[in-house]
Amino acid sequence: MSKFKTTEISDPRFEANNLRHITVKSQNMKGRGDISVYVPKGYVTSDLPFVILLHGVYGSHWIWSQKTGIHLKMQEWIDQKLIEPMVIAMPSDGLWGDGSAYVKHTSADFEKWIVEDVPNALIELISQVSENSKMFIAGLSMGGFGALRLGVKYNKLFSGVSGLSSITKIEEMKLFVEEPLSSYDQGNQEEISVFQTIQKHKNNLPPLRFDCGVDDELIEGNRELHKQLSALNIEHDYRENPGKHEWSYWETHIKESMLFFNEILKK
Repeated sequence: MSKFKTTEISDPRFEANNLRHITVKSQNMKGRGDISVYVPKGYVTSDLPFVILLHGVYGSHWIWSQKTGIHLKMQEWIDQKLIEPMVIAMPSDGLWGDGSAYVKHTSADFEKWIVEDVPNALIELISQVSENSKMFIAGLSMGGFGALRLGVKYNKLFSGVSGLSSITKIEEMKLFVEEPLSSYDQGNQEEISVFQTIQKHKNNLPPLRFDCGVDDELIEGNRELHKQLSALNIEHDYRENPGKHEWSYWETHIKESMLFFNEILKK
């Protein structure tokens, strides 16, 4: 029985480059949500691992594929035997304002949209995914905040977590959005600070990595998070690279996240 009132999935006759598109009606969002899905060609197994890949402010489900060609890159890396076959699920954030931050709002629960509805939609509509599939989460900027926070908070679900150029605390949203920060208030620091979330769940952390460009406006927040985790001897992989808060950086460095997940699959 479907977990959704309505579902739609693109017709394979009109799809291109192994990219599929899903729309489901989500009770958590009180409306419809979109997911673009890369499915490796030639695999009929029902339990491929999958990555939930989150976008940043101003974006939507299509932006990772149409700004970085991630679906084309994934197929190349798989064909080259650099990584094992993985499905990539790219959901919208709910399209609230300039960005929902993947948190609960008074009008909708964008957190549960990601951790409940997106996996359920894949399991139901993508034959290569099952309840036995290992699940990872990654994202850029606001999506990095969502990936790090949700990946740690729901550590029983995710086998690995990665953030690129991540917002590390909700105050940094003011650099990008016109909506007031009060719209994102969750009532406690554990829900609006990546460090506080990690500290709460420090005994049950999935493998964790994050990176940032040295000329990115978010670099100091990422450096601070790295220092805080190091001070507590919390295992993580942190990298700084040349670059700014821009698509050329994310197009280049998303590969590191996929290789990180691939190493986890080998264990």
